[in-house]
Amino acid sequence: MANRRESLKIIGAIGTTCAFPFSADELYGQHVHSPASAQIAVQGPYKPKAFTSAEFETLSQVAERIIPATDTAGAIGAGVPQYIDEVVSLNPEHKRRFQAGLKWIDKESGRRFRKKFVKLTEAQQVELLTPLSNAVDAGRETGAGERFFGLVKRLTADGYYTSQVGLVRELEYKGNTALEKFPSCEIPEH
Repeated sequence: MANRRESLKIIGAIGTTCAFPFSADELYGQHVHSPASAQIAVQGPYKPKAFTSAEFETLSQVAERIIPATDTAGAIGAGVPQYIDEVVSLNPEHKRRFQAGLKWIDKESGRRFRKKFVKLTEAQQVELLTPLSNAVDAGRETGAGERFFGLVKRLTADGYYTSQVGLVRELEYKGNTALEKFPSCEIPEH
């Protein structure tokens, strides 16, 4: 029976992986996701595995611009940078793409604003990232910046909406409970 169950899990994973635009590492990376507050309480300040401290700071700011704090925590508060670091540490191709992308973003930031990305104001960071986001949303991931931002955006969404903050607090997921009715989507474009 165990072999049949394992086979069904694999078949289900293949179907799920094909249905979603995320790589298997991105989807299965959520198994190692842990909130930032738990990391700090147990181990002290987080030490990145795949990034230098400067790269991790830049990555954190990019993720926070993608999902900023509102009435719920943003990407940083949900532990998304740590989640991305864990996923990237397990995938050499992701690591190469992130290193190239992080270099690109600081180079572009220096060219446009004469400062590193983390030294920009929030408005300047948004100004730099908006064309990348628009290109990714339109399916045009042709340049290094767009490819990097597309990967960061997907991993940020995956990390955030599988975290306690994103899933339970923002989406108000109730878990295994019977609902009298399902809430409708309030977002006009959906």
